[in-house]
Amino acid sequence: MATIKDIADQAGVSSATVSRVLNYDGTISVSEDTKRKIFEVAEALNYTKHQNKRAPRETSFQLVQWYNEAEELEDLYYLAIRLGIEKRAEELNLQIKREKLSNLSGEKADGLIALGKFDQTEIKQLETANEQLLFVDFDATEAGHSSIFVDFQQAIQQVMTAIQAKGYQKIGMIAEAEYTKTEHQLLEDLRYRYFKDALENANLFNEEWQLVSGFTVDEGYQVMKNFLAEKKPLPEVFFISNDAIAIGALRALQEAKISVPTEVALISFNDTSVAKYTNPALSTVKVYTEWLGRHAVDTLLAISEEKPPVPLKIELGTSFIQRESF
Repeated sequence: MATIKDIADQAGVSSATVSRVLNYDGTISVSEDTKRKIFEVAEALNYTKHQNKRAPRETSFQLVQWYNEAEELEDLYYLAIRLGIEKRAEELNLQIKREKLSNLSGEKADGLIALGKFDQTEIKQLETANEQLLFVDFDATEAGHSSIFVDFQQAIQQVMTAIQAKGYQKIGMIAEAEYTKTEHQLLEDLRYRYFKDALENANLFNEEWQLVSGFTVDEGYQVMKNFLAEKKPLPEVFFISNDAIAIGALRALQEAKISVPTEVALISFNDTSVAKYTNPALSTVKVYTEWLGRHAVDTLLAISEEKPPVPLKIELGTSFIQRESF
């Protein structure tokens, strides 16, 4: 993997700055542009190199994201997918036009990638903007649109296999609470649904160890801090819905002098670039964000050239990455 020095050299900042930014140190004073550059370099340096450029073509795609730029820095998952999309488009000499859902240009494009979670009002807006839609990280097949998303059921099986291999019986989770932008509709965290089912099937579900957090480092920190303040018994392991929440939870545990993984182990989700630079480094379920972005471009290119008779439904598998937090 890329070292902190590698990232610092390419970003033009000190190694200390890179380390503090990647660990979401709230006391560091750097600009949003500097943070963004560090995160983008960290993601790019961990990408697989591909050498399959094609001849120039006139195809152009719109890219509409549900996360704004500030939210991208709070949870690097969608930033990583976006960079994968843009990198693949560059390789194929395709044009990507980034647009905001609230201000769609109406310019002609050969297809539209909708990255993130969308409610019915937003789906209708996207349908008006472009009839050739591909949803990424969201299952919109019931609405009649091709979609690529993560196979959460398989991912949870990997988590349960790892937990049971260590013999843990006291198991907690911090699920993620997110809302769509327009209707403010609460989105179900499928990781929690499948994880709860797995725990109940094994007679290991305990409600008091099931927590819910927003998607940011600060919210993860506060949720864990509040839990610790209640002085309840700790589980042996927490499964956490994304890396940002896990970083915040880890910080709260360390402030409370609770050793990870000796007193409580942590398993995160996504494996964004920051997961490997925490101390201890996060064990996590790896979502192949670069490949997801690349495959989104390839898939939309294919369906824009020949529309499928039914919506495509593509589920992306995951891998469990063992590091020091578990």
